[in-house]
Amino acid sequence: MKELLLEVGVEELPARFVFPGVEQLKTNVTRGLDEARLSYGDVRTFSTPRRLAVWISGIAERQADLEQEIKGPPVSIAYDKDGNLNQAGQGFARSQKVSTADLVVRDIEGREYLFANRHVTGQAAEDVLPDLLEAAVVGISFPKNMRWGDLELRYARPIRWLVALLEEKVLPVQIANVAAGRCSQGHRQLSSGAVMIPEPRQYGVCLENAFVIADAAERRNSIELQAVEAAEAQGGRTVIDGPLLDEVCNLVEYPTGFCGQFDSAFLSLPEEVLVTSMKEHQRYFPVVDDSGQLMPLFVGVRNGTSEGIALVIEGNEKVLAARLADAKFFYDEDRKHSLDDHARALRAVVFQEGLGTMADKVERIRNLAAVLSDLLDYSAQHDTILRTALLAKADLTTQMVYEFPELQGTMGRRYAELLNEPAAVATGIEEHYLPKFFGDSVPKTAEGLVVGLADKLDTLAGYFGLGKIPTGSQDPFALRRQALAVVQLLEQHKVHVGLDVLCGKALDQYGQQFAGRREQILTSLMDFFKLRLRSVLMDKGHTYDSVDAVLNSKSWNVPELFERVSVLESFRARETFVKLYTVLERAANLASKGSSFDMNDDLLTPPDWELRRAVERAEEQTQQCWQNRDWQGYLEAMAALETPVAAFFDTVMVMDEDPNIRQNRLALLKRIAALGRRYADFSYIVMEARG
Repeated sequence: MKELLLEVGVEELPARFVFPGVEQLKTNVTRGLDEARLSYGDVRTFSTPRRLAVWISGIAERQADLEQEIKGPPVSIAYDKDGNLNQAGQGFARSQKVSTADLVVRDIEGREYLFANRHVTGQAAEDVLPDLLEAAVVGISFPKNMRWGDLELRYARPIRWLVALLEEKVLPVQIANVAAGRCSQGHRQLSSGAVMIPEPRQYGVCLENAFVIADAAERRNSIELQAVEAAEAQGGRTVIDGPLLDEVCNLVEYPTGFCGQFDSAFLSLPEEVLVTSMKEHQRYFPVVDDSGQLMPLFVGVRNGTSEGIALVIEGNEKVLAARLADAKFFYDEDRKHSLDDHARALRAVVFQEGLGTMADKVERIRNLAAVLSDLLDYSAQHDTILRTALLAKADLTTQMVYEFPELQGTMGRRYAELLNEPAAVATGIEEHYLPKFFGDSVPKTAEGLVVGLADKLDTLAGYFGLGKIPTGSQDPFALRRQALAVVQLLEQHKVHVGLDVLCGKALDQYGQQFAGRREQILTSLMDFFKLRLRSVLMDKGHTYDSVDAVLNSKSWNVPELFERVSVLESFRARETFVKLYTVLERAANLASKGSSFDMNDDLLTPPDWELRRAVERAEEQTQQCWQNRDWQGYLEAMAALETPVAAFFDTVMVMDEDPNIRQNRLALLKRIAALGRRYADFSYIVMEARG
């Protein structure tokens, strides 16, 4: 058993690329080992901004041998009439590199075929690994790639060195113009550069001696500990933000924490401004006192030792002071104008070519919000909803949001509070952007919900109207995120208004612009939403066929769709489901032959009357269940038809020679099928999926 080390050295990666990149490298290498029949033991990853590495113990010295049985031509083709192997049979043996003695005959579904029994001897690991490791490195998928020089390879950043060791032996791995060796690189400023790695097990120690902590978990823990201690030394408590901690971890190779300070006069700025300045722009950790109030302190992390740290602190304090001075200037300037002034300034801001200015968008949002407030039963909040809609985008023209785009909505709320706008309006301005990603929190106020829906629906309707529909992985206007946000809002707030109705109302706000293509655009929007709904429901663990069955019921009430899929999934685990499926399958098979639901009562026979009464009971029960959203009751009422339907089929000939009698019976079956389709299109259900 041997140890393997693979390190990919690059120019500094964006911090967000590091963890996903090294995880992909690990997956690619271990998958390759599995496919190559090379057993292995423990797996560890190492990563810094300049390297992705994987270390694996217990690598087998050779591949496991493989016994294969390969299907060949039918016996009738492989042998002549005398029973001798002909050219086709002999050619098959040669192609598989086996002797004719290794050929056997197997029977498959009543037909005999020739098979070759082949023994594949495993190769030495050092012969298999080079191609495997090259594929693992090249196979990493980054969000963005680049080319350099005249090379064809596209990668996140230029590859500068490779280390590929199997014990002490360098493996002949080459990526583009870089050949693997045992030479890694230490810290860019603190080391002499080249770091020789004698064998895989010494990798971490060798790099640490060159001022590189290659173990990301160790580096992350060190940053957190130093950040806590630095603040405590000044009587404060560091606010540790997980994503920021990860980002800082992937920005440095040898971290040293320090605590700086800023003028306490800046504490008069909104807390969000201070925190954003520190976290988003400088990658600092804020510091609070025992009561949770911000202190005029920050914790930073240096990529180096503590030597000359006083000068480092002084430099960082100057940078933050300048940024906070700018923020204070923007804050003071913005407050010289009302939010109404800022809203009027939106006339000069283009929303999207073909969709007008941001002021035009605000007008559409207001009009749509007025419609939605009635549809969603928020008429009591009508005035505050319209006021929120008018001011929701006003902060986009403020200097603060221009400098700190992350604060859109937040500054709108802050300025609204300063101007004594109603609390619901101020909160709604900030909330209308929620959820910012799927799974994020949703608005708590009616103002935030209604204006947020109006904003997102307007964006979707407008871009679909222009034909700017996401394709493949391309989604430049984040329309998938907008659609997912709409789904989350409707589901969590239990909005029982159809998506098709909501999208139609949004399209109506564009007047005659899309009037001639309204139905076409609406169909495209619904197809788009169906894919988003399918994705969300399957992510919740529901099976694809249950999801497809419900989504193809032609209903767009989102909360009900979620409920019906969940109940259907549970119901499928019960024996009663077989009865339900049998009823619908038997009815649907013949119902399509019927021309209408019309019936002639004078021609009904006693069995027809029996089934009709059962169907009418089911229609009454299911309608009551639908109104009460009793989905299980609906399915049980449908399943109860199994007995009368079975008796009906046993007693009569549905396809009677008399066309009028035949029509009566088909009409009954059509009514049963329609009840089923109202809940779900059960033709999508795959019974085998449940064993």
